Amino acid sequence: MSWTTLKVLRERNAGLYLGGVIVSGFGDSAMSLAAGIWVKTLTGSNSLAALVGFCIWLPTFAGPAIGTVADRVRRRPLLVATNLVLAAVMLAPLAVRSQGDVWLLFAVLTLVGMGMVLTDAAETALVAAAVPVELRGDFNGLVRTAIESTKLLAPLAGAGLFAAFGGPTVALLDAVSFVLAAAAFRLLRVQEAAPEPHVRRAWTAETGEGARYLWQHPVLRSLVVTGGVAMVASSVSSTATYAMLDTGLHRSPAFAGVLIPVQGLGSVVAGLAAGALMRRMPERAFSATGLTLFAIGVLARATPWLPVVLGGSLAIGLGLPCPLIAALTAVQRETPSQLVGRVAATANTLMYAPTGLALLVGTAMVAGLDYRVQILVAGTLGLVVAAMLVMTGRATRCAAPADGARPMPEAGEADAA
Repeated sequence: MSWTTLKVLRERNAGLYLGGVIVSGFGDSAMSLAAGIWVKTLTGSNSLAALVGFCIWLPTFAGPAIGTVADRVRRRPLLVATNLVLAAVMLAPLAVRSQGDVWLLFAVLTLVGMGMVLTDAAETALVAAAVPVELRGDFNGLVRTAIESTKLLAPLAGAGLFAAFGGPTVALLDAVSFVLAAAAFRLLRVQEAAPEPHVRRAWTAETGEGARYLWQHPVLRSLVVTGGVAMVASSVSSTATYAMLDTGLHRSPAFAGVLIPVQGLGSVVAGLAAGALMRRMPERAFSATGLTLFAIGVLARATPWLPVVLGGSLAIGLGLPCPLIAALTAVQRETPSQLVGRVAATANTLMYAPTGLALLVGTAMVAGLDYRVQILVAGTLGLVVAAMLVMTGRATRCAAPADGARPMPEAGEADAA
């Protein structure tokens, strides 16, 4: 852990923000697993249990429209209010008692998914105002570390609480986590500029403004697309995990419990090192390096040797967060304050919404093909896109603008000059 990372942890706003992310993420991760178990217990249906994850994921497609709200109001009060509303919403599952009440869980989780999209956009915008620019790379790395850490611990806690006390207890835990997150955001000390006076325009016009800005910005577009490709490749390869354990390693499905913590460890290390690395290399290089490391880790899973597969899991964990952190940091730096909510929500949609479709593709592939085929496809996709990112970056730097001005350097290039 670098000195700058410690400096981030000692910064009041950063510490409070991380606390809010950790407690709300812990509650959400615990509830998402427990809800699936809850539905399976009440209905006996595997497909209905799988629908839980779909309900949380579906609102991601509406990210650009939902993110427009984050640009119309001050972000800190919006985060406080949204978390309190979600806390109230999470009390509804306390009434679930039978198979006929399952619809209530689906409705609640869809609302939670919408709230997560809105808070992600508002948080990204708030960080741009609350955290100094020189600390944002370290800060975003710590946020990614916090998210990955909660994913490792919270599902076990959710399953344990469900087994011991039932689903309503987990729902109550999630409600409390939202209240704690609201308190953390309320204590932030940040001077937010007042939103621009709202001119009555069509909602689609405002939404399109953020999407247009992102797509026309060469740095943001390439980094966000790279992050999306990384998530798609990850989803396609992850569906081959159990086939790899069975056919390739001759291990039981429970051995996935070994691979997941190894990958999580890599993600924690990547998050802690992200800030220091981004000060020493351009964001494109950081993203491309991470995607290359991830792709090599995926390809390692095509081998029948356990040590190589374990090393591949570690490499996946080390590499996968890098394109996501690079894209998020660039959005915060390159986007005007009045557009950050919409641009961030659009970026999240492009990076995360396709993962559900990729899971379906991967599931179809593993049902009809040798598992190594989709591993090779996912790994090759990562390597090709990483190479394209490097080459387009060189072309951008070498091509002089029409007016003779020098292109704006990416983060890391200016420091190295």
